[in-house]
Amino acid sequence: MSEVKKIATRVSYGQALVELGNMHDDIIVLDADLAAATQTGKFKKAFPEKFFDCGIAEGNMMCIAAGIATTGKVPFASTFAMFAAGRAFEQIRNSIGYPKLNVKIGATHAGLSVGEDGASHQCNEDIALMRTIPGMTIISPADDVEARAAVFAAYEHEGPVYMRFGRLAAPVIYDEENYKFELGKGVVLKEGKDMTLIATGLMVARALEAAKALAEDGIDAEVINIHTIKPLDEELVVASAKKTGKVVTIEEHSVIGGLGSAVCDALSAKAPTPVLKIGVQDCFGESGPAEEVLTKYGLDVNGIVKQIREW
Repeated sequence: MSEVKKIATRVSYGQALVELGNMHDDIIVLDADLAAATQTGKFKKAFPEKFFDCGIAEGNMMCIAAGIATTGKVPFASTFAMFAAGRAFEQIRNSIGYPKLNVKIGATHAGLSVGEDGASHQCNEDIALMRTIPGMTIISPADDVEARAAVFAAYEHEGPVYMRFGRLAAPVIYDEENYKFELGKGVVLKEGKDMTLIATGLMVARALEAAKALAEDGIDAEVINIHTIKPLDEELVVASAKKTGKVVTIEEHSVIGGLGSAVCDALSAKAPTPVLKIGVQDCFGESGPAEEVLTKYGLDVNGIVKQIREW
């Protein structure tokens, strides 16, 4: 692993857009009056003629992105997850998903780690919503290296893509020189035989730390990073579950409809296995410092380990 440092994946998104802009002429970036927060302002500064601020009108922005996609350009529509998956769901479904248009959605500030913005902005339902749209690819990167690679992979993929990024700085766990991102393929970060921890996004680094704590109890946990939630790497999930016999999913998202549900769907059909879903337990969040909110809802390392031990 690389030297531990922390970078918010929303920052990685902004940087990757600029890199893409330097490489390809067909990139168009849209934002909904949040360019400073989503980090698309970096692209605006570098390519002002290819950047469009659509104002606080996310539904309109998604329809504009759909129209741009029909011209052969590759639009990246950017806003907070709550306003992308939540407010603009109908437009994403009908104007992007239904005609299978080549639109990339950059959804930042997802999950409880939005912190002080509170329950109205802490989107813990976006993965569930996007999973229901036929043909939608969903990516939730774990760190800076993976997030930038994911943006490039989204550009190369033909079809709609939903990318989930965070506000809170996440530990960098990958060495850029040795990491290769493969859409739809999970990554085994640690081999184990007693239990499988499957995590996504901000929770991946915490799953690795939880595995270290569990080792003190004599539990040898396998850790898997699922960066692409749809399509899910069912082959890897099933193989690991058959090896360890127990699975724990860990996500900064509702336990209803997210990573845990996707894993359970796969296992119930192909390898019935006991599963513990760690995430937001069918409730709304609340306003507070990000780390304190995550701790209250059991998504810090100690909280994760406690839930696993009790299970």
